[in-house]
Amino acid sequence: MIQLMRLMILILLFSGKVLAAEEAFTQATFDRLQEQGSPILVWIHADWCPTCRAQAPILKKLLEQQEFKSIEALCVDFDQQQDIVKAFKAIKQSTLIIFKGGKEVDRSLGVTDEQDIEAFLRKAL
Repeated sequence: MIQLMRLMILILLFSGKVLAAEEAFTQATFDRLQEQGSPILVWIHADWCPTCRAQAPILKKLLEQQEFKSIEALCVDFDQQQDIVKAFKAIKQSTLIIFKGGKEVDRSLGVTDEQDIEAFLRKAL
């Protein structure tokens, strides 16, 4: 029941280009995007995290802009996907990781300033 409620909340928060519900992280999707050389944003997210909640509308807004439409956003559930969190060596939720050309380019922890997130996303292009 809690998972269903989380999913419904995430769908409401991210209608349009969905980060967490329709673009939930799976290893298969990540591997496919890596092979294609697609620019990827991996967002380590927790529903209860105030920083993640602050990041959500900013990421949604930016990823809807033409400049960033090529970035594939995948959301890792910090609580439910601990194996993936560990694989990315992320120690906290609200971690943003950018991949370009199949390689990690940069990562950021806890950033909530729109201009900083915008500059960070540009590193994927």
